[in-house]
Amino acid sequence: MESHPLLDFPQFSLVPQTPQIIALMTILRDRTTQRSDFVFYSDRLFRILMEEGLAYLPFSKKAIITPTEVPVDGLEFGTKLCGVSIIRAGESMENALRQVLPHVRIGKILIQRKEDGSGTCQHFYTKIPKDISHRNVLLLDPMLATGGSAICAIGELLKNGVLEQNILFLNMVAVPEGVKAVLSAYPKIKIVSVALDEGLNEKKYIVPGIGDFGDRYFGTE
Repeated sequence: MESHPLLDFPQFSLVPQTPQIIALMTILRDRTTQRSDFVFYSDRLFRILMEEGLAYLPFSKKAIITPTEVPVDGLEFGTKLCGVSIIRAGESMENALRQVLPHVRIGKILIQRKEDGSGTCQHFYTKIPKDISHRNVLLLDPMLATGGSAICAIGELLKNGVLEQNILFLNMVAVPEGVKAVLSAYPKIKIVSVALDEGLNEKKYIVPGIGDFGDRYFGTE
């Protein structure tokens, strides 16, 4: 993709834009893509996103002995981890997280956008591990549009003792408006996205976008 000022922003990163990533995103963007293919290729991209996101977490040194009796200085995850999905679209990302971290704990936050055009959101429900304040949190939501839901969810995590710098927000598609809104509110978090789109239209929809992700993934169009 062409150079974008956000790509020089230290708290925002894109998955490397290889031909494979662009091809998979093209399938998702195509309005003629059937739901079964949309789910399959979304899951592939989510798996890639999880692998990329984990690279930004803290690691510590670990010395081991290989089967050939050779000592090796390696690395291991340096902190406890936890996933938190923003209901409902964020739940589509949980399987991919479990594929790379099979024993990970996953919490949920329910946020609803107010229909008054203000772009603000209301919190309804949080269910998270009791020790979440001692964990690094992978916050999951496929779309980062206005940033309202993410800002609300991050606020709930902070209320439960999570450190701002310990939050990694993972999403499929982001726009500059949303990234700037979230990082203006919480400048210490990290955001990793598969794609950075042009922006929002007058209805606050991402363009070019991929449509309503939850509807296309869960078959509720």
